[in-house]
Amino acid sequence: MTPTATLTSSKTRLSGFQPTGHLHLGNLLGALRPLAAAQHDHDSIALIADLHALTVEHDPQTVRALTLEQATVMLAVGVDPARTAIVVQSQVPEHTELHYLLECATNHGEAARMIQFKEKSAGGGPVRLSLLTYPVLMAADILLHDVREVPVGDDQRQHLELARTVATRFNARYGETFVVPEAVRPPAAARIMDLADPTAKMGKSGTVGAGRIGLLDPPEVVRRTIARAVTDTVGVVRHDPAAQPGVTNLLEILAACTGAAPGPLASYAALKREVTDAVEAALAPIRARHAELVADPGYVNAVLADGAARVRETARATIRRAREAIGLLG
Repeated sequence: MTPTATLTSSKTRLSGFQPTGHLHLGNLLGALRPLAAAQHDHDSIALIADLHALTVEHDPQTVRALTLEQATVMLAVGVDPARTAIVVQSQVPEHTELHYLLECATNHGEAARMIQFKEKSAGGGPVRLSLLTYPVLMAADILLHDVREVPVGDDQRQHLELARTVATRFNARYGETFVVPEAVRPPAAARIMDLADPTAKMGKSGTVGAGRIGLLDPPEVVRRTIARAVTDTVGVVRHDPAAQPGVTNLLEILAACTGAAPGPLASYAALKREVTDAVEAALAPIRARHAELVADPGYVNAVLADGAARVRETARATIRRAREAIGLLG
């Protein structure tokens, strides 16, 4: 494919995805659809943060496979590579160079208090140093590209605040170097909960198939997962997050998939049928487009090469500024 022009907008927005599992319905409704919608009036970067997947025990072949799968699914969902640079983190080496420079402006305590480090290191056993420092790499991911807007949910807000803190401190110590990014609130439907445990957010990792709907799940798996979704004994279909989290989650999925408030539903069975139809209508074209893209792997690899090329000029300029500011030779 023909390389696309370097990103130039003053409204560059970055969305990051870790290839630690298969993308699911929550990713579609909370991140991928908003990314595809925003690309019409923003320069957008979709970053597949494969280096972050190395912070815990992993299978190398699986990381590579999931990285390609995520890129393919993004394209299948409607992320337009002519408008959005799809970038694999490890294919832009400036990410890791800036990571080290930012470590030199970050305090140990700031990294150690990150909630995800606390949670993942609490189980005992060996903890990789990269698990402690990856929030600084996340800051580098953002600051490298002069990003002005970062869509974040509550679970990632702490990491963005670290990026803002480090950028502000670096600028104050060494001169204006980085754009200080702003948070963009995700849409209300972003927080899709696990169907087996509606008190927990739907995630890429965990018990396979229990409460997650993968974007590439076949229709029978989608049907079965929704049919087994946790509800309650109240017996009334209503939006009540405190008393009826399972039913509320199904209603929010239905509204997010259809783009309209659900009408009256007489029973939980009727609700689940409506949700199944809506989810299947959303996923069927994604599965079909994904199958077409898998048949042409050269195209996906060309998209990734083009994405890396499009961000490289800005990345190199940021590194030059940071190196000079912090005291390194040119």
